[in-house]
Amino acid sequence: MTEPVRLAKRIAALAQCSRREAEMYIEGGWVRVDGETVEEPQFKVLEQHIEIDPHAQLEPPEPATLVLHKPAGVTAEQARALITVESHVADDASGVRVLKRHFARLESPAPLPDSASGLLVFTQDWRVKRRLEEDFDRIEQEIVVEVAGKLAPNGLALLNHGLKFDHYALPPIKVSWQNETHLRFALKRIAPSMIESMCNAVGLKVLAIKRIRLGRIPMSRLPPGQWRYLTSTDRF
Repeated sequence: MTEPVRLAKRIAALAQCSRREAEMYIEGGWVRVDGETVEEPQFKVLEQHIEIDPHAQLEPPEPATLVLHKPAGVTAEQARALITVESHVADDASGVRVLKRHFARLESPAPLPDSASGLLVFTQDWRVKRRLEEDFDRIEQEIVVEVAGKLAPNGLALLNHGLKFDHYALPPIKVSWQNETHLRFALKRIAPSMIESMCNAVGLKVLAIKRIRLGRIPMSRLPPGQWRYLTSTDRF
């Protein structure tokens, strides 16, 4: 050959398959060019060494859902930019193969305040997005809050149930002391952005907010700025 050709055309010839099947091999991360995985069917090749993984499967990649440990002070857009191959946690037990296509068109349907840290979900899957948006009121969030100040009399009971904002009574939740400076919130139907106002109402100043669980998905020991995949069997 004297002119570069699309990688998909070369794969179709090598594997004796259709052009669409060749594209599926490439988009699935099963093709290496000179030892480097290439996921773009339009990638141009000439005399490079091309190989198809012997375990290659002709299946379209599933949409990805992942969880990131968002650092405090990071916006959702900045958090999205943290999701790279390099920030994938080393001990991810999901078994999901990292593909570049998993980093495109990610949405975050269960937001956190910019000042908060902790578990943040990103997904390409419309089913996960709908679950977190439409069933939000039924999904429990566990949040640890560092506070300072003197708690008002009956303040803990008020946090659990009794506070009103704009003439609206907040639903009952579970709030308890984790230690002398940290409160544990287990809440439904209340956005994390309400926590600071709730604490202020009972005499406490919020120093830090960290979400450690969303539904049945814990953050576990995921380091700040790193992410892991969820599997198709994980449920919120």
